[in-house]
Amino acid sequence: MANKSGNFFWEKNDLKDPSVGPGKLAVLGLQHTFTMFGATILVPIILSSIGMNISVALFMAGVCTLLFHVLTKGGVPLFLGSSFAFIAPVILAATAYGFENALGGIVIAGCLYVVMAILVFFVGPHRILSWFPPIVTGTIIMVIGLVLAPVAIDMASTGGTGNITATSWLLALMSFLIVVIVSVFMKGFLKVLPVLISIIVSYIIAVILTVTGLIPDLVDFAPVADAAWFGIPKFTVAKFDIRAIMIVAPVAICTMVEHIGDIMAINSICNKDFIKKPGLHRTLLGDGLASCFSAMFGGPANTTYSENTGVLALTRQFDPNIMRIAAVFAIALGFIPKLAAVISTIPTAIIGGISIVLFGMIASVGARLLVDNKVNFHKSRNLIIAAAILVLGIGDALIPIIIGDVEISLFGMALAAIVGIILNKILPGADDYRKNIDDAQKAAENANKSEDA
Repeated sequence: MANKSGNFFWEKNDLKDPSVGPGKLAVLGLQHTFTMFGATILVPIILSSIGMNISVALFMAGVCTLLFHVLTKGGVPLFLGSSFAFIAPVILAATAYGFENALGGIVIAGCLYVVMAILVFFVGPHRILSWFPPIVTGTIIMVIGLVLAPVAIDMASTGGTGNITATSWLLALMSFLIVVIVSVFMKGFLKVLPVLISIIVSYIIAVILTVTGLIPDLVDFAPVADAAWFGIPKFTVAKFDIRAIMIVAPVAICTMVEHIGDIMAINSICNKDFIKKPGLHRTLLGDGLASCFSAMFGGPANTTYSENTGVLALTRQFDPNIMRIAAVFAIALGFIPKLAAVISTIPTAIIGGISIVLFGMIASVGARLLVDNKVNFHKSRNLIIAAAILVLGIGDALIPIIIGDVEISLFGMALAAIVGIILNKILPGADDYRKNIDDAQKAAENANKSEDA
């Protein structure tokens, strides 16, 4: 039962654009579905040898996104998809102790999110965020985009084959240019559909080139012919083994830092303080319970998706209903192997060209966060923190930690985040950035008003 203001369980949607009706919302939702699809199925493809199922991953992405929206009172425009951070430990745990026990490790990792959410609720988000000032989170967000850059370039240059070809670059350049043209030169509703329009137009051209024989084998229709029209996802129930848990669960420490960085990024993009309302404890709870539910029945760990955040930054359409529509499409794809197969035939190079823009947008959001919060780079401490995070994160540094017979590796972005957090606490002269948040927020809002005008 809601309280008098009607928002105890569900917030009033003040991010909705009144000019966007149900039909346009559906198209925008479909665009987000296309955006998340490649990365969401890539994780189960990589993990297919140990038992991960693509249909289960799609189904769980949709269900867990809806669960996240329920737990965050429908106020945060985020999509949850398969997490890449858990791939290495899950493979290790599954190889040693079985796929079901590796899933159990993900469930416990999700429980750690719940513990952190409870801590944030009782201690307060500002005390927690004192460990994550803009110099840390902004630089981490930049690292997220920059670390993904080689993935985009590989997809664009090789089409996922590992061999650089002119054809792959041609497709990537085409999809990239379509995104740019639609974003910059289009008017009205079409302007907010750069990703969807780019995918559709590029795919149609790729099909024509394949059918006419001008560039054969661009599109492989075999998966479509082989796929059934309807099928129940093959769920797997998780089991629990302390050895597998010790390998997988500690990754949650790193992904919680990524979660806070994503929330800070979405704050900057939407000019809203989601850490205050609906609250960081709710977003952590939603993310954690989503991973628990997904892994309990055979799905991957889920995380807030930077790709979809990039689309928000590109389109400026922040209505959370769009993400929920995308979630429904994802659930449907889980039950329609034929439709999922059609989407899977989109040449990887096309997604690569689009990803160049989207991943670059994430890095740009990190830079914007540093600027909006007036981070002082004349201070040596800030330069040192940023330098450490950038080099360790982009350089994919690795430190093995041995506990008994179990080896836990901290690497890449996770290691960079932990080092950045520690440096921020031990180096003197920290900025009182919270004093500048209101001014920065107003400046960002005024800038957006000027752009809209």
